[in-house]
Amino acid sequence: MPKDGSGLSLDGLGMPLWLVVELTYKCPLQCPWCSNPVDFNKYRNELSTEQWKSVLAEGRRLGSLQLGFTGGEPMLRKDLEELVAYADKIGYYTNLITSGVGLTPERLKALKKAGLKQVQLSIQACDSELNEKLVGLDVFDHKIAIARAIKAEGLPMVLNVPVSRYNIDHTAELIDLAADLKVEYVEFANLQYYNWALLNRSELIPTREQLVRSEAAVKAAREKLGNKLTIYFVVPDYFDTRPKACMNGWGSIHLTIAPDGTALPCQEARLIKGIEFPNVKEHSLEWIWKNSPGFNKFRGDGWMKEPCRSCDEREKDFGGCRCQAFLLTGDAANTDPVCSKSPHRHLIDEIVQRASAEDRSCGKPLTMRHHRTAHEPAGE
Repeated sequence: MPKDGSGLSLDGLGMPLWLVVELTYKCPLQCPWCSNPVDFNKYRNELSTEQWKSVLAEGRRLGSLQLGFTGGEPMLRKDLEELVAYADKIGYYTNLITSGVGLTPERLKALKKAGLKQVQLSIQACDSELNEKLVGLDVFDHKIAIARAIKAEGLPMVLNVPVSRYNIDHTAELIDLAADLKVEYVEFANLQYYNWALLNRSELIPTREQLVRSEAAVKAAREKLGNKLTIYFVVPDYFDTRPKACMNGWGSIHLTIAPDGTALPCQEARLIKGIEFPNVKEHSLEWIWKNSPGFNKFRGDGWMKEPCRSCDEREKDFGGCRCQAFLLTGDAANTDPVCSKSPHRHLIDEIVQRASAEDRSCGKPLTMRHHRTAHEPAGE
């Protein structure tokens, strides 16, 4: 599915081709880069099975083809098999995006029988010690066992590696692990600094030197492995000079439904202040996609300021990421600061320079994902 940094560009002809359903924000892991909202605990009113089925049916009528079941951890929903079966019946290509925790060989067989077409399994390291440090639980052996079970079932699989300074120097070893598991794809998902990752940015961001070494390891592996393994590696935003065509443009082909039914142009969009996003409990998906102010906010180029407004690349990158523009400049309509043409590019350069200059041998502890109370300050 398209995401920040995917590089994918296509014309959805006005249809939400990619539908992502975040079934729950609950998750047993404590990943310090989690894409869920920092205040995820307040979104407790999850859609029911029948409500999710209604969303899926409406999505198909709008033209959605690809469907991603994600979270949190989607395996925590006991109705997952039922939802996969329903989605398969009405014509979706179904993807399960999971940490593997809660996924057993028995449930895997049931999901395949229900019509599941592909699995994206996350792995954070190639040894149990580092993996536990990064996710807060000793689940490495389980992840490896489940990866082998997925392949034994004959399901296509993407091994997803969230990349930070903690594991970027293990790029070659992680590729070797992917090859040993006989997966079809390995994706090095360089972190996007929103929500929990933003809280931990100073500790997670790699140095430019680490990035260069990692890219060299990927190049060497591609030459060695050829067609045996497809390796996705996109230069992380902060180290690039042009923004990515985030989600192929706001409200273009991507539609996310949060656990409480809030409809979003991307999974991070609710962090932008001042935009009220509609909910499927109150509006039809067709109205949400075609008419809601939130989804029309940054469509086209009428909203653009300079330098985007007169840039001949505006139809390629759509001004970049609206969430990143908001977080770094305070205005979601500004040019993504990643762009070298942005008047705010210095903010990115300063972050990258600090990452290379700081001695992080005695860095501060990571702020792990956890339930926070209303009075608890961010980062504590």
